[in-house]
Amino acid sequence: MARSLNKVELIGNLTRDPELRYTPAGTAVCTFGLATNRQWTVDSGEKREEVEFHRIVAWNKLAELCAQLLAKGRKAYVEGRLQTRRWTGQDGTEKITTEIVINDMIILDSRFTSGQSEEEFNVPEGAVEEAPADASADAPAQATPRTQKKAKPDKSSKAKTKDATSGKAKEDREDESEDIPF
Repeated sequence: MARSLNKVELIGNLTRDPELRYTPAGTAVCTFGLATNRQWTVDSGEKREEVEFHRIVAWNKLAELCAQLLAKGRKAYVEGRLQTRRWTGQDGTEKITTEIVINDMIILDSRFTSGQSEEEFNVPEGAVEEAPADASADAPAQATPRTQKKAKPDKSSKAKTKDATSGKAKEDREDESEDIPF
């Protein structure tokens, strides 16, 4: 028996925002468009470019992740298989579509869309460290390393003094309670 292979790997940009739906059985399905291009130079030296548009389908947990993390314009790698579907349209004509059913997706850019920040994504339970039970209620909560932002020092509350051991100038804060431990 001869072997066969149905595998597709694409790197491209999303042409539209992902659309997440659920089947009547409750299974998540996400569809989006992906554009790939190729460039070449003809004999006359003129550069040409051709764009292909692909219909991408993801199922289950991958579908939910694609809907949450992807947006129009983002660059992504997808891996899956080709699938051709046939159906009869409302007007009675037979319709055919070929789509790529993916089983893996990797986001290739670090851009956040429409003012979104990394902190806005859903973080699974248990991924955020809890503050110790003996922590003071007045103390600021510790952020996880992923969302931690360094506080900029307030220049108006600093005073220069000399370090007794080195003799070099050193800046001290007037109010030590504002220090954030990093």
